[in-house]
Amino acid sequence: MSDGTDAESEDATGTDRDGGKHVLVPIDRSDQSTEALEHALSEFEGATLTLLHVINPARAGYGAQAGIPTASEEWLKEAEAAADQLFAGAEERAHGHDVDLETTTEVGNPSRLIVEYTEDEDRDIDHVVMGSHGRSGLSRVLLGSVAETVVRRSTVPVTVVR
Repeated sequence: MSDGTDAESEDATGTDRDGGKHVLVPIDRSDQSTEALEHALSEFEGATLTLLHVINPARAGYGAQAGIPTASEEWLKEAEAAADQLFAGAEERAHGHDVDLETTTEVGNPSRLIVEYTEDEDRDIDHVVMGSHGRSGLSRVLLGSVAETVVRRSTVPVTVVR
């Protein structure tokens, strides 16, 4: 049994958030992902936050999807440059917070890569904090929900921020 002070340093699963916690925060350019980052920064002081940006080739233009080398290469360079800008903004937000920040970029299906990232024992992810676009109805059926897929398939706790 713990007193009120100890309870404040525990998350919903009772895991101590002070030191050693490794939190994955998938980020994109959405307001929801910014909110998720803010939540992780405030709730996981002392933790290592890994910011993961997934470049989804399904969003590439026709030339990249058709396998035209120059279009594919140019698209990927632009996507990587955008990821670098995204990370720079996230690092500014993290300034003044007691967290270790790591960044990584992957190319592929976002929900699959996020789940795979959490399953890699070498990465030792304890928790995922991610935004949700809050789609419903037909748009959710057609576009899917990355957050929903991650919640259903993840082997670690997931906090979804809207």
